[in-house]
Amino acid sequence: MNAKNLQLSTYISEEQLQKKISEIGSILTDKFMNKKVTVVCILKGSFIFYSDLIRKINTDITCEFFGVSSYSGMTSTGEVKITLDLTSPISGQHIVLVEDIVDTGVTMDYLKKTIEARNPASLTTVALLEKPEALKVPCKLDHVGFQITNEFVVGYGLDYQGYYRNLPYIAQVQNFQ
Repeated sequence: MNAKNLQLSTYISEEQLQKKISEIGSILTDKFMNKKVTVVCILKGSFIFYSDLIRKINTDITCEFFGVSSYSGMTSTGEVKITLDLTSPISGQHIVLVEDIVDTGVTMDYLKKTIEARNPASLTTVALLEKPEALKVPCKLDHVGFQITNEFVVGYGLDYQGYYRNLPYIAQVQNFQ
């Protein structure tokens, strides 16, 4: 199927996203006030959520980026590959790991183990979306924006074949086969 021929419908509006991000930002502000915090963006899908979220965290933070790949089209490969590693040591720091979506749990499980092996003071996980029905690996998350059904969604950083990341809302793909 050609990406530009997808039929989309709004699943989570821009207003709903911004309200939830403000709530999570406030919680993280309270939790990490006066602590050394590094917020890690999981690339590529989290970059829009991450940029909005860090602006709602009202304490000093540093930013890092960690690239991983585990998808081919709409399907998880079950294998996580690092495409970009952290550029600074994180030992002894409070880490907030920001992911766009947790569906199978494989990537988040891998990320948590990888970060924990680097001896942070603490690790807090944040996911914009979680698909509990799709979990293949148990995956406890500290903060979840929205739990959704096992539908394929795009927008707000999430893509299909590189397209639709720029939508300001989350859309459900209607005609995918």
